[in-house]
Amino acid sequence: MIREKSCGALVYRKKQDKYELLLIKHRYGGHWSFPKGHVEQGENELQTALREIKEETGLDVNLREGFRQSVEYYPKPHVKKQVVYFLGYPENDTVKKQEEEISEYRWCPLEQADSMVTFKNDKNLISQAKKFLIEKE
Repeated sequence: MIREKSCGALVYRKKQDKYELLLIKHRYGGHWSFPKGHVEQGENELQTALREIKEETGLDVNLREGFRQSVEYYPKPHVKKQVVYFLGYPENDTVKKQEEEISEYRWCPLEQADSMVTFKNDKNLISQAKKFLIEKE
């Protein structure tokens, strides 16, 4: 069994008292999800998440303490992948997408985000993020 690990984040902003979530459409696969990528040697989970968000979106993000969700799935036979997600907000919300990997991006109202993402794991993550943000307000 080959094990892979990636880290990323659900990136949100608040506009007129409403939360919006940044969704990216992956150029390969064409699914809507969140910025994430493989852990590089010498990095911890937080460093990986921040680097990948910056590479894919151009955003510098502040990660919220107390939100860490992990999902596991099998992208190919004999490959088990773990993805660790954090929750964070950008210092500014001007996105510069990484053309090689991202075909589109969208700031989506949090209430509609789960209908936009492709995978059930992502729908669950959005639900956890909503719960976290409501509790912390």
